[in-house]
Amino acid sequence: MRKDFLWGGATSANQYEGGYQEKGRGLSSMDIVPTGGNRQKMIKGHINQLEIKESLHYPTHESVDFFNHYKEDIALFAEMGFTAYRMSISWSRIFPKGDEEKPNQEGLDFYESVFKECQKYKITPIVTISHFDAPLYLVETIGSWKSRKMIDYYLRYCHILFTTYKEYVTHWITFNEINMILHAPYMAAGVLVEENNEKQIKYQAAHYELVASSLATKLAKEINPNNKIGCMFAAGSAYPYSCHPEDVFEALKVDQENYFFADIQVRGKYPSYALKSFEKNGIKIEMTPEDLENIANHTVDFISFSYYNSRCIARKESDAELTEGNLFATAKNPYLELSEWGWPIDPLGLRITLNNIYDRYQKPMIIVENGLGARDNLENEQVHDDYRIDYLSKHLKMMKAAIEEDGVDLFGYTAWSACDIVSASSGEIDKRYGFVYVDAEDNNKRIRKDSFYWYQNVIKTNGKNL
Repeated sequence: MRKDFLWGGATSANQYEGGYQEKGRGLSSMDIVPTGGNRQKMIKGHINQLEIKESLHYPTHESVDFFNHYKEDIALFAEMGFTAYRMSISWSRIFPKGDEEKPNQEGLDFYESVFKECQKYKITPIVTISHFDAPLYLVETIGSWKSRKMIDYYLRYCHILFTTYKEYVTHWITFNEINMILHAPYMAAGVLVEENNEKQIKYQAAHYELVASSLATKLAKEINPNNKIGCMFAAGSAYPYSCHPEDVFEALKVDQENYFFADIQVRGKYPSYALKSFEKNGIKIEMTPEDLENIANHTVDFISFSYYNSRCIARKESDAELTEGNLFATAKNPYLELSEWGWPIDPLGLRITLNNIYDRYQKPMIIVENGLGARDNLENEQVHDDYRIDYLSKHLKMMKAAIEEDGVDLFGYTAWSACDIVSASSGEIDKRYGFVYVDAEDNNKRIRKDSFYWYQNVIKTNGKNL
């Protein structure tokens, strides 16, 4: 492993921060999505219910209260040995409605305090600008990323971030899991869809995000030439369910859909397979020559991605039993075990995915999410999460092999998640991912899990002890 390899953990503001109405913060797109009930329909953009209802439960409103525990948490990250912390900023904490001329100073001050804590412990912040987050007012008034106006509001937000935090942050990610707009458009981008026109809406919104990403990349370089900008997508190679050529071809098409966004952000143009698919499906994207010029001229510096599982693709859904995995329905792979939530566990799939991405793009990479959601039991102030250690250990061994034996250029790894958070897919706090257990019944008390000490040793030995 390279000596300057970045080790750390990851979180997102809307799942971790809490304080959803403190110090001037406006409502976010995800603040109105409850746990249970209609959550899946809402995050997929099929329910127009843009309000908070007293009868429903919204765990993200308080979450685990990083807003008031950030010093304690970052000290714990430092104790583990983090050299990187991948986090996100709440857009509506900076611009409460999204269309203001001037930002909310209290919001800016909060993140400056967070970055100063990171600086104190020599932790490199890797900051996602939009992580399943948009001001709710922009969803209500212009339809969020359905509108080209969103680009200007996003760039105003970016300009404030790049200038205000110039001395603290040089690693930026424009959008989290940008390909999730195709699977959960409201969660990913605040986009509501109509079923008879769903693909058109998703791909038009995606185009505006891609243009915004390119212009943000340009802006970041102008403000600070040291800035490094990355794309981020939900990765996981697609396997054919069998060696039947039609299964193989269907898996190829799924991989193409998965790589669509990175193909554009890294290579600087729409791939031919996508243009043909638009033509076949009657999708007409409103794009200008200037859009395409910006996409071509302002590509990303690095590729970041999440990896939780591989996917298995059958030519007919009836050919195989289905299971879930990071909001992707997939054929059940008979050779893999499943997590408590039905997600396939495939460590070798991470090595395969790393090779596939690096072979495709030849750009520096970082894994910014990888972890296991599970119900942890707190007993006598201890959490014995051997299952998480086992999961992470096996994945890190495959990551190490991809670097040392296959030659992929990977500069960092941030596990999901640094601390317990609210699950994006289920909205539950009980689906825990972190190295630090948060006891909501005891004033959000932080408790180190067994995996905390295991990961501490992994970092200390730079990946020798896995």
